[in-house]
Amino acid sequence: MRTKIRRFFALLLACTATVLLSACATSGDSESQHTLTLMGKKTDLEKSYMIRLFKQYEAATGNRLEIISFEDAAYEDEAAARFERGDVPDVFLHFNNAELTRFDVPANFRYLNDETWVGELTDSAKAYCLDGDGNLLGLPFWESSVSGCYYNKTILDSLGLKAATTQAEFDMLCETLAETGYTPVCWPVDGCSWMPQFGLDPIFADDPALLEQLNRNEIGYADIPAVTAMVEWIAAAADKGWFGDDYAETGWDQIAPALASGDAVMTFIWDTWFYTDFNAKGPYTVEDFALMPVFMNTVEGGTYEGGNLNMMMVNKNSGQLETALDFLAFCADPENYNMAFEGVSTVSCFQRQTTNIQSHMVSDASASVAERERVSTAATRIVGYNAEDVMAALDSLLSKKTDVPGCVEMMGASRAQRMTQSQASAPAE
Repeated sequence: MRTKIRRFFALLLACTATVLLSACATSGDSESQHTLTLMGKKTDLEKSYMIRLFKQYEAATGNRLEIISFEDAAYEDEAAARFERGDVPDVFLHFNNAELTRFDVPANFRYLNDETWVGELTDSAKAYCLDGDGNLLGLPFWESSVSGCYYNKTILDSLGLKAATTQAEFDMLCETLAETGYTPVCWPVDGCSWMPQFGLDPIFADDPALLEQLNRNEIGYADIPAVTAMVEWIAAAADKGWFGDDYAETGWDQIAPALASGDAVMTFIWDTWFYTDFNAKGPYTVEDFALMPVFMNTVEGGTYEGGNLNMMMVNKNSGQLETALDFLAFCADPENYNMAFEGVSTVSCFQRQTTNIQSHMVSDASASVAERERVSTAATRIVGYNAEDVMAALDSLLSKKTDVPGCVEMMGASRAQRMTQSQASAPAE
């Protein structure tokens, strides 16, 4: 009997020790968990793939993400004010554009060239995230696209016409389509202010020194012949009827009906638009369209614009630097990014991205895109650039309120004004 009692108490002590050790282990795990602060625009952080990613990270690691978000219109100013106070988040979401200069990148962020996941990025996604010195500023984690000239291949085939590969061929294509009774290019003025930036991109992407001169105010648009050449082409195209008769009165909502009906054959837009907004009734669907470069008389072989990508940037002064870097590594893991982007219409940003929906148009034109795609430059790297200002100047030109030199002067004046405003609102040194 005594033996049995001793065995009982030995077993009880063993169980108690096991419970205590388990409790200590649980307590230790809790103490090893981390909370990362992550700052971004409210609408950006509400994207379905972001929500899925954040939930997966917290479930897999036990760490917590403290989300700091601001409304889109207030984001740049609110975030800059926090940075000025020294309140820098562990992870910061931002596009690689001129506004990024407000956040003192060299002082606040870690360059990521040596991270193990860099090889997961596609060449175009990586190129977007580089600064002028080749430093990788962030991990691109965003829906991407290819902007170019999307055209109705069914109509071209029926007329025995081919996609253009040079500016001269594109002009001849437009001339032939106009003579046949089609509107060659759907170019609405209202709400479609992105189109001119596609023509401007190669001017500055191919000549970074020129971009620096412009941003230092050493030169203006009027000093750059290619800018004038683009404006001249737009004016001539409108006069020849290549944009149709009512482009000045039409806008965003008219693009889909014009393409679906076949009234217009081409437009300058991005591939994912066909999956999000091309919902008009008509004889032509997304399957009837293909992709060629944009031609606006600024580069002979035409150009494509790569997607603008939100980057995850890491605060190099963070007390949780290693945890923040581990978070980016988690995001760049194929299992995790494929989970996040499943079913999302986007060009791949990662080499092994397979669950997204990539358009046949981009895939079929992949060789041409690889040769002629440029990083989005005009809208993102020109200090003071505003798409609406540029389109307003072009609207004045097309409505005969000014001439080509006057239009270029308007573009420059509005940029200079915004540049001055931006410098006035920048944090003090």
